[in-house]
Amino acid sequence: QDTARRAQEHMRVEPGDTMEGYQIDVAFLGSCTNARLPDLRRAASIVEGRQVHDDVRAMVVPGSQRVQTAAEEEGLKDTFVEAGFDWRNAGCSMCLGMNEDQLEGYEACASTSNWNFIGRQGRKAGRTSLMNPRMVDAAAGTGEVTDVRDLGEAVLQ
Repeated sequence: QDTARRAQEHMRVEPGDTMEGYQIDVAFLGSCTNARLPDLRRAASIVEGRQVHDDVRAMVVPGSQRVQTAAEEEGLKDTFVEAGFDWRNAGCSMCLGMNEDQLEGYEACASTSNWNFIGRQGRKAGRTSLMNPRMVDAAAGTGEVTDVRDLGEAVLQ
């Protein structure tokens, strides 16, 4: 119970709170586990014709160099960049908090990485909510955790 209480305090939530509507500052679509080519295809279908929220810093980091090359050949990179995402080279990036790809201060991140322990994305004060790639894209567009199903029928096809 003590661990759960500390995690809730860190994330600034109360027991029973829903994550829907939780404000985010960063959207991270990447990691070796959730940025495979099929993941990027599905995620691109969410952002196509949409824009990243003005208050959100968003990035895509393909899961491998092979995935990066294939995604670029398919035009997925262009879809993400047109929507306002930064397209990064394949690697660990924000999943691990490498290089400049880190949370800043108390930022909250919607992330496809595979862990969310305190300090995971480069800052002890940073807050990470794990979700699938389509949910990260929905949050990137709205600036808050949003159920992708609420974006309309067209994005679910």
